[in-house]
Amino acid sequence: MKIRQPWLLKILGGAIALLIRCWIGSLSYRYRPQGMNVNPHRSGLEGHFIYAFWHENLLLPAYQYGKRNIHVLISQHADGELIAEACRHLGFQLVRGSTTRGGVEALRLMKRLADSGHLAITPDGPRGPRRKVQQGAIYLASKTGLPIIPIGFAYQRAWRLKSWDRFALPVPFSQAACVTGNPIKVPSNATREEMEEYRFKVQEAIDQASLKAEQLVQAKKQSLQPNPITNKIAA
Repeated sequence: MKIRQPWLLKILGGAIALLIRCWIGSLSYRYRPQGMNVNPHRSGLEGHFIYAFWHENLLLPAYQYGKRNIHVLISQHADGELIAEACRHLGFQLVRGSTTRGGVEALRLMKRLADSGHLAITPDGPRGPRRKVQQGAIYLASKTGLPIIPIGFAYQRAWRLKSWDRFALPVPFSQAACVTGNPIKVPSNATREEMEEYRFKVQEAIDQASLKAEQLVQAKKQSLQPNPITNKIAA
């Protein structure tokens, strides 16, 4: 059942934000840049970026990078209302819209906001296909002039919802990793064919970052396995 009462959405959004802080805060988090360090927490970071990651991984960046000058694109669909309220409680600035509903106005607003902060998008959302970059992300980069930062997240252990994106719920107190790739800048005068080339390039970069993040948590997982001979955990 859809929740439409504004007061109830605000209460539930605050409760979810608190849950995220406690739950995701229990994870052991590792960040590994493949190239320049583009962590928003880093002091002296020059310029603004478009941070792009898969929709299924929303919980981790929501906790790690809330209360920063980051504008997040959230769907106008009814099921996006609760997510929007939770993100607002976590400190993000919201832009409502998607590639299927309110998209044109959302892209125009994000273009105006590009001078004042970072942007964050899920290029496969809000309805998929899962892990497939849509043209809206490339168009946004082209019109704002901001480089896209491809991001991969991975979890040592996670439950998966039966949703279109197989939304990830990392197991508390487990390992999580974030890998960022090199910035990808889309020319403002890119042709339709060139836009498709950049879409493929961003797709490949996020896939690669996701694979490297997965390798990080798997390596950590293996290091914690008992040695079959000594029955001790490897250092």
